[in-house]
Amino acid sequence: MSLNRREFMQMLGIAAAAGMALDAPHVLAAPSPDKLYDVPRYGNVHLMHFTDCHAQLLPIYFREPSVNIGVGDAYGRIPHLVGDRLLKQSDVRAGTPEAYAFTCLDFEQAASTYGKVGGFAHLSTLIKRIKASRPGALLLDGGDTWQGSATALWTNGQDMVNACLELGVDVMTAHWEMTLGDKRVKEIVEKDFKGKVDFIAQNIKTNDFGDQVFPPYVMKEMNGVKLAIIGQAFPYTPIANPRYLVPDWSFGIQEENMQKMVDEARAKGAKVVVLLSHNGMDVDLKLASRVRGIDAILGGHTHDGMPAPILVSNPGGKTLVTNAGSNSKFLGVLDFDVRAGAIQGFKYKLLPVFANFLPADKGMDALITKARAPFAAKLAEQLAMTQGTLYRRGNFNGTFDQLIVDALIDVKGADMAFSPGFRWGTSLLPNSPILMEHLMDQTATTYSYSTLTEMTGATIKTIMEDVADNLFNPDPYYQQGGDMVRVGGMTYAMDPKAVMGARVQDMRLNGKLIDADRKYKVAGWAPVAEGAKGEPVWDVVAQWLRAHKTVSPRQLNTPRLIGVADNPGLLA
Repeated sequence: MSLNRREFMQMLGIAAAAGMALDAPHVLAAPSPDKLYDVPRYGNVHLMHFTDCHAQLLPIYFREPSVNIGVGDAYGRIPHLVGDRLLKQSDVRAGTPEAYAFTCLDFEQAASTYGKVGGFAHLSTLIKRIKASRPGALLLDGGDTWQGSATALWTNGQDMVNACLELGVDVMTAHWEMTLGDKRVKEIVEKDFKGKVDFIAQNIKTNDFGDQVFPPYVMKEMNGVKLAIIGQAFPYTPIANPRYLVPDWSFGIQEENMQKMVDEARAKGAKVVVLLSHNGMDVDLKLASRVRGIDAILGGHTHDGMPAPILVSNPGGKTLVTNAGSNSKFLGVLDFDVRAGAIQGFKYKLLPVFANFLPADKGMDALITKARAPFAAKLAEQLAMTQGTLYRRGNFNGTFDQLIVDALIDVKGADMAFSPGFRWGTSLLPNSPILMEHLMDQTATTYSYSTLTEMTGATIKTIMEDVADNLFNPDPYYQQGGDMVRVGGMTYAMDPKAVMGARVQDMRLNGKLIDADRKYKVAGWAPVAEGAKGEPVWDVVAQWLRAHKTVSPRQLNTPRLIGVADNPGLLA
């Protein structure tokens, strides 16, 4: 049997991990798997946390961002550091598996060496290993679990529900789960999860009387210590996603109710209070500075792999704030030492899940194989080959996003195209086949209609400014979604530090300034308005890929940035 280059490089990576001496200059360093996953037990309250897996059951490649700009108080602060600056701040050595996990540095080489990340069968092995040394340890799921793959869409989330039950999830909160619709969410919670998983959200209430839709928190006892876990679903779900899917529920940050729930849990005897959050890192940092009595926030939504927690001061003491990345690529392990009715210390470790370093759990592997079997042929259809790396991540664009807008312009006959600033979506290495599964990884939502709309230049400007404010408003409580809308066809400039309405500048089509009164044909997909129709975007892009067969490296259409040249959220 002969090995291709990628397989050979992965074997070298495994050999390095096993401690073999490798003198070739291009081979990256790696510790032994036992050392990487050796996390000695500490204390008596043990929590494991994963988030934003976006329905990825198999190991994948996932490139971290090279652009994550922070403004206001977020300037120069994790998570708004990338590349070497992130490594230095986090005391992570370059050229290691951890550097591959946390940054985009040397992505192609590191990916070829260390292989794919995540995968529920490998995550399951790691969870069982951690649990074995931690009696009573709980597994917390931060949400964005039932959406992001073809099989999750085609099974209405059931493949992920079954996988999470097999994984041993104890407590969960939500975001993209809501795009399956309120009736489906309630069905899963009341049937599949009943007596097994606590689905919690203090900030989801009925529109009419303001009643809690789900329990706001759950009380647990572990090794003689009472603890409370409070749930925080994504606050802006009805804005970032279609409101018609959850018409009778309200969301929001609900800071006052959060304080009430913390106080209530403390009154019931909780010695440890943890918030399982889908706010996003910057929102969690602000919340931690204002709400008293939360010991730790295990966060999600912004897909930030945080090598270490941030300690935030507030009127009641201090709160640890973390975020556990995405795509089942990481497992957070938080241990508290609770004695004499108070926390005496803590230890936290965010463990990258390397599929080459962790054997697949047999039970989970069998469940995944069975779930995928009915769709195997459709998932495996080869649409084209990519010559360059395809990824989705970063404030302004990714090469897979660029491919989507290029396809929309060509197939729809548009002047320009918009693609949502979603953070989910797997990566492909150069000279790889683009399968239908990979395309669905970028586009699988319950409302992925493609559109072609006539818009005036003034309307385009308004849309761009609204999205820019969602991303760059200096007050995290006004940041309502993902990254900047991806733009094809039109060039523009961006000043992230400007006031709302003045960030987007110099908008041009074919070198000519956009005319506020002229109408342009704009292609897009995933409209949040009720009643929207159009063929699924994956059909549009698949048509384009089949016609091209080979996709050349995409040239990113990113804005000319103003006033941020020294920002440490830009790769130097």
